[in-house]
This record gives sequence, structure tokens and C-alpha cells, in this order.
Amino acid sequence: MQFTAKQISEFLNGSIDGNPDVAVTELSKIEDGKEGSLSFLSNPKYENFLYSTQASVVIVSKNFKASQAYTSTLIRVENPYSSFTVLLDKYNEALNAQNAKREVDKLAFVHPTAKIGNNVFIGAFAYIAEHVEIGDGCNIEPQTFIGANTKIGRECSFFPGVKIYHNCIIGNRVIIHANTVIGSDGFGFAPQKDGTYNKIPQIGNVIVEDDVEIGANTTVDRATMGSTIIKKGAKIDNLIQIAHNVEIGENTVVAAQSGISGSTKVGASSVIGGQVGIAGHLTLAKGTQIGAQAGLNFNTTEENKQWHGSPAQPLRNWMRASVIFKHLPDIEKRINLLEEDIKRLSSSLEENTNNDNER
Repeated sequence: MQFTAKQISEFLNGSIDGNPDVAVTELSKIEDGKEGSLSFLSNPKYENFLYSTQASVVIVSKNFKASQAYTSTLIRVENPYSSFTVLLDKYNEALNAQNAKREVDKLAFVHPTAKIGNNVFIGAFAYIAEHVEIGDGCNIEPQTFIGANTKIGRECSFFPGVKIYHNCIIGNRVIIHANTVIGSDGFGFAPQKDGTYNKIPQIGNVIVEDDVEIGANTTVDRATMGSTIIKKGAKIDNLIQIAHNVEIGENTVVAAQSGISGSTKVGASSVIGGQVGIAGHLTLAKGTQIGAQAGLNFNTTEENKQWHGSPAQPLRNWMRASVIFKHLPDIEKRINLLEEDIKRLSSSLEENTNNDNER
């Protein structure tokens, strides 16, 4: 695929500084740019690379002012990062269209009762169980398992090794990456008098709404009763545990290695950092922001508030506490010295008191 700077500029509603006819065939980071590549400059820390890059075209802010000579053609736009993201998306769509397969591989198993839409690819060794419904334009990669009675919307992409248990509901344009498990049993066990545990049947399901993306090796447990729900537009990273009956609000993002315990409800547009632990049966307000490695064990009621630390606390408190933590060894030394001074003063006072009594 080849595009000129002029074509790209028109697509992005930008303006050109340089040769409008220069052509690009690939995308690159600005520090790795070479002839024929398109890059972007958004963060000022990377400005120096503009003066050494070999990229043919670089997208910059419309207000950018160069401090040195450069050789690239510039396309000036309102937001370079967003514009480059749009191009990445279009580039990816074009690649997918070019490489698209729309067939059921002869080594895949599709149950006779399953309903498969138009233009669906199902790869080798995939297993589609009874009464499954798969919408138009889906891409089901090899070794994917889709359990009985599961319903999948349009234009979904499941990467190799995805496992979706029975009775789950997946919306439109959902992306699930390799080896993720949707609908495994929730962690439900009833303690017995003899110290053993009886398994509590997990008879609910998982609902994943439209435009959700779930990373690799993540697990989303089915509900004990009712549904575990990942709402529209949520983005879930790799290596995350979402327990039974959890609800993840619309457009919420959850970073890698976080765990959300059962029946917790995360508000819309929340941001959960990496390695965060959230206790069960909580309600988090809309726009809640939790910093990496925080531990949260209480409800949040104030919208758009930041929480850090373990146990979690408001950002300002945590920053103050962090300063104190760094000085704890020095504070300990000062306390020890003060205690020694107090002992000496007490001993001296006691000695003076005894002398006065003797007189």
C-alpha cells in the first residue's frame, strides 16, 4: 500500500510543509524512521529525533515550530497522536482485509445445530458446540472453543486458544486475545463442619457487550446466578482475573495483573492500574482511578477521584505518606536519639532530686 503526503493530509484535514507528492508505504516510530515511512511527533521529549529521522513524512502539531533543519515532509494537524492512531487503525483494517479468510477450515468442528453467519472464518481445530450462534464477519482463530448455546455478535475476533464456556453472550466487534477464558466457574465453595468445602454450582453466565477488548491469558468467571458483565467499550489487559458477578462499567480500562473480587461493581470510565487488588462486594463510583499496586477494600462514592497505596487512600494523602516513608530510617534514628536524651535528662533530674532531699 502506498500513499502520498497529499492524500494523507486530505484524509486528516491537515496542511503540508514540504513535498506533497512524497510517498510512504509503511508506518514507523520517529526514532526508527527510514525513507518511505510515515511517523509522528507528539511528545516534545522526542523532538530531537525529527532532526535526524529518515522518515519521509512526519505528522506534527499545527503549532509546532522547528528549532533545527529537517528533511521530512510535515503534515500539521490538531492532534498528532490521535491522527496517527486513526492511520494505524486504517492500516490495520487494510492488512486484515488483504489477509482475510472467509471459510470454515476442514479441520474445524462445527456442530450441525450451530448457526454461522456470512463471511466467517473458523480456523483448524476450533470447536463450535451445539446451538452456538456466530454473527457475520467474525474471525475465529485455530484451537478456539465455543461452548453450547453461546451467542456471538458481528465482526468479532477471537485469537488462537480462546475458550468461551456455555451460555455466554458476546456482543459486536469484540476482540479476545489468545488463551483467554470466558465463563469458567466462579470461586464458590461452602465451608463444612469437618473443614472440607462443598462446591457451589455456578449456574450464571458472562455477558461481554459491544466494542470490548480483552487481552491474552485473562479469565472472566461466570456468575453464581445472573451474569458477570463487561460493559460496552471496556478494555481489559492481559493476565487479569475478573471474578463471578463482577460488573465492569462502560469504557473502563483495567491494566495487567489486576484482580477484581466477586460481586464488585466498577463504575463507568474508571481506570485501574496494573497489579491492583479490589475486594469483593464493593461499588466503585464513576471515573474512579486506582494507581498501580493499590489495594482497595471499601466503596468509593466520589466520582473521578484518584486512589493510591495499599490500603488505598486519596492521592494527596498517599503522596504525603510516600515522602514520610522515604525518611522513616532517619526518623527512627532521631527518635532513638531523643529517647536517649530523655533518659539522660530523667536520670539527671532524679539525681538532683535525691541530692535536694539529702540536704
